Amino acid sequence: MAKGLGRGLDALFTKVDVEKEDVISEANVEELRPNPYQPRKHFDDQGIQELSDSIKQHGVVQPLIVRKSIRGYEVIAGERRLRAAKLALLEKVPIVIREFTDEQMMEIALVENLQREDLNPMEIATAYHKLMDRLTLTQEELSERVGKSRPHVTNFLRLLQLPMEIQSDVSRGTLSMGHARAILGVKDEQVQIQLATKAIKERASVRQLEEWIQRLHQQQPQKSKEVPKRLEPTIKRYEDMLQQVFSTPVKIKQGRKKGRIEIEYYSDRELERLIELIHQDHLIQ
Repeated sequence: MAKGLGRGLDALFTKVDVEKEDVISEANVEELRPNPYQPRKHFDDQGIQELSDSIKQHGVVQPLIVRKSIRGYEVIAGERRLRAAKLALLEKVPIVIREFTDEQMMEIALVENLQREDLNPMEIATAYHKLMDRLTLTQEELSERVGKSRPHVTNFLRLLQLPMEIQSDVSRGTLSMGHARAILGVKDEQVQIQLATKAIKERASVRQLEEWIQRLHQQQPQKSKEVPKRLEPTIKRYEDMLQQVFSTPVKIKQGRKKGRIEIEYYSDRELERLIELIHQDHLIQ
């Protein structure tokens, strides 16, 4: 069991284990299709090959959990076994048929991969976003659902704000999540891409990248409309207060005469929650 997973996650995961009362049957591999909500996009070829070699010797020991579809079956749990079985040229594999909704399949696919901790950061971020959108969850509800802290969920969702080129780098592992989070501190998209390219080329550590970004900010001329230094602690305190109220990141962009407040949200449901909060009186005591 992966560390940090909540009891709700554990309870959900046990539902896709094979139980004593389950009826095990067989299905042709041609009848089986991957879970359409599978968050994992990259599979370890070497790992699949090793599993295939094992299957050639011992067969598929653990049945695949599937649900019936219009044509054949959709795999709920066991896509690696299916890929390895095909590589081993098996014609049939053992299956257990269950009934699950699309929402349950999406959640189970994420849970199964989180249990093994083999998703890359972008796959996790995308899966979190899809769960929030499909199940109409707020960030707080999602964090409880997957047994992770609210900041953990927020940090992953913020990766989706990066340019696609950088998201691809994070998916491939040429940039770490630490690099990505540092780059998010830069607003200009082209500068973000330049920093990512430089970090990859020079194999820079996260600390080096942070130093580059810090120097970049220092080199930028201070605009006359920027918030006076004496107001910065007050603005930060206001941001913290608003973040506690809305339970989501809040930024105050303060100029000398005017400014704006930016409130982040990641799903239609969360936007509705924020609107309801804004309509309430006495948000801050």
